[in-house]
Order: sequence, then structure tokens, then C-alpha cells
Amino acid sequence: MSPKVVVLGAGVSGLTTALLLARSGEYDITVIAKHMPGDYDIEYASPWAGANYLPVATPGTPSEAYERATWPELARIAKDLPEAGVHFQETVIYRRAKDVGTATGDWFAELIKEDAWFKDVVPNFRLLSKSELPEGTDGGTSFTSVCFNTALYLPWLTSQCLKHGVIVRRGIVKHVAEAASLHHSGRRADLVVNCTGLGSLKLDGVKDSAVYPARGQIVLVRNDPHVMASVSGTDDSPDEATYIMHRAAGGGCILGGCLQKDNWESQPDPNLAIRIMKRAIELCPQLVPEGKGIEALSIIRHGVGLRPMRKGGMRVEKEVIDGVAVVHNYGHGGYGYQTSYGAAQAAERLVKEALHLTRAKL
Repeated sequence: MSPKVVVLGAGVSGLTTALLLARSGEYDITVIAKHMPGDYDIEYASPWAGANYLPVATPGTPSEAYERATWPELARIAKDLPEAGVHFQETVIYRRAKDVGTATGDWFAELIKEDAWFKDVVPNFRLLSKSELPEGTDGGTSFTSVCFNTALYLPWLTSQCLKHGVIVRRGIVKHVAEAASLHHSGRRADLVVNCTGLGSLKLDGVKDSAVYPARGQIVLVRNDPHVMASVSGTDDSPDEATYIMHRAAGGGCILGGCLQKDNWESQPDPNLAIRIMKRAIELCPQLVPEGKGIEALSIIRHGVGLRPMRKGGMRVEKEVIDGVAVVHNYGHGGYGYQTSYGAAQAAERLVKEALHLTRAKL
């Protein structure tokens, strides 16, 4: 009889972990989540993400390993599976020396390096010439990356889980061990995988005080700049950034943004929205007809998401809580998509180890 596993959470981390476990054919899996693809809620970060692959991990950390391991799968999906809503985009990253030490400057520290560790991971990495740099920037790089249409990708992940026999159900749990009683078989699960993101701050049995929100705000528009672009900071605020990415298959163009630590506000700030749009046009004038300003942006909606950050980095580890074997996979901050397969592979290894230990004690 296959071990019974409950995956708690249906964001990109939970669904990717469930999918990899299901592909192995070794487990009987239920996904339990309060929020599902198609929902838009401040508690549910994944739909609000850009989302793309812009490596920010520090060399030698688990995050670097996860980002390295994730790229080949994202490239395969973009190349061979158009229905997933992932496409290749030419990317430019601009560096401003004066952003060093700011919230966004620290966030982009590895991304903006001219000898970045990922230069041999992504295709077509090169340094920008001085003639290619916008005024006010001190350097830059270009490479080929990917961007997700989250409105297609999250349902695609769900459909792949269903295709491989995963049962997906809505549910709310107050204690992580409670999830073990929610397996679709009616029997107690052998293991729970906790992929609750920011929810791990308040989830009984976990209550990880290292978890905190980093608020992001975006404007989704119909305009297409034909490039994915980011700058290491702004002159408006040390926790604001400029980034532009065009989602695949009609998903619109994301204009961002900010990285506001410990800010739980769910509603868009109209003044910030105006600054975001002005900065985006300044960076990519081709967003609008020549001579036009933000009035020429065709707005689909404004959005706010809370990145599930964690002091000390993401948590991918196993433990026993109230007699239930638990594997954690959360705290991915603003890089859940670009670490998704690597982190899920690590979680899958921990699931095997935990179940092996459990069986050895029987």
C-alpha cells in the first residue's frame, strides 16, 4: 500500500511538490488548501507574482542550489509545453551604484553582478555596453529568461497533479498535525508536507517567528514593452524598485514595484501606483506611443501581494510534530517560482527519508 501524504497549501510550492511526489508513483497524495488557483486573496501570494526567473540567491546557499536545479525544468516547459503559460523573454538588468545597502539593492545584490554565478546557467548572458545603459545607471547585463502567466501556470500545475492521481480539496486547518486527518482515503496520512508560506507564521505546531511579509504592489497593463527589465533601485524610496515583465499568452505586463518589510496592507496605494507607472515608462519608453505618459497605459488591474519572506532563508526540512511526520517547504519570499522545482526535489528527498525512518520504527 502506498504511503499516504497530505500536502498543505496550493501555491506554486505546494503544487510543484505534490506534482513531483505524484510523478514518482510512490505515494497516495491529497492537496488540502484554503486558497486554490483562480482565487485572488491577500493570503495567497502565488497568483500575484510576476513571475519570472531572476536569480538572487547567495552563492553556496541552498537557495542557489534550488535556483540552479529549477532552470532546466522551466526552460523545458517554455520550450515544449506552451499550454503551461511560460515563455522565454530577453532580459536586461541595470545596476545603480547608489542603491548598495538599500532594501531593493540588497535584494538585487547577486542579480546585478557582472560576474553573476548564474551566467553559465541561463542562455546568452552578456555585459551591456555603455551605449546600452539608460541615464543614471552604472552597469548592466542581459540574458534569456522566462516569465510565467500565473493565471495559466497555476491551473496547469493543478491539472498535472490531477493527471497523476492527486486529489485536490479545499480545507482549513489550525494545527499542522490536523492535516493528517484530511487524507481523501479517510485514513490518517503517514506524512504532511507544509507548504503554507506566510501561513506558517500563525499555523499551530509551526508558528515560525522568522516568517514575515514583504509587501509588493504591481500594476498589470495591456501594453507590451517586448523586453523584461529591472533596475536595482529608485530615487523615490529605498524599498521601491522598477521591474517590468510581460506574461505569456495574453497575461498582460507586470509593472512593479516595492519590497516593504512587515507591511500587511492589502489595498493598493494609488500614489505608489503612479510612481510605478512613471518609472516603468522612463525605463521603457516603448511601453507607450512616443511622447505619451501614464495616460497611455491600458490598465487591467492593480494588485498587492505579500511575499512570504523568512529570516535565515527558506525552510526545507523535516521534523515530527505531535506524532506526525512533517516536511516543511516554505519561506520562499519573492522567488517561489524560480526555486520551485529545486526546493520540491529537496522536499521529495526528505519525504522519502522521513517515511523510511517511520517504517523502520514500526
